Amino acid sequence: MKMFLTLVQVLSALAIVALVLLQRGKGADAGAGFGAGASGTVFGARGATTGLSRMTAIFAAIFMFNSLCLTYFFQHEARTAPVSLLDKVPVTAPAPVPAQATPPAPIDANAVPVPATPAPQAAPQPAQPAPEKP
Repeated sequence: MKMFLTLVQVLSALAIVALVLLQRGKGADAGAGFGAGASGTVFGARGATTGLSRMTAIFAAIFMFNSLCLTYFFQHEARTAPVSLLDKVPVTAPAPVPAQATPPAPIDANAVPVPATPAPQAAPQPAQPAPEKP
């Protein structure tokens, strides 16, 4: 149905353009005084203006009514369909972000790396007397 209405829309638009181009403008009568009066006798004295104007009005009415029908059909389809592509994407929960206790310190290129935790030191040994020499 929409394809048929679209075809009618295109054909009526082309018919309107052709009919408007066939019609004589208001300034075309000025040439009659200089010998161009016989150019309007193809359709008769008033026949061309009346017939082409009526056909243009009929095709314009068809074009307008068809525009309303196409608008109705496409709006009705838009209400039942998803609004955008993002509506079709499944929503997932975001991954939890680990909390940091302190922000990392800026890195100095000249600094000596320091371990984050101090290395455990060995417990001091009690002093033992030196062995006696014989």
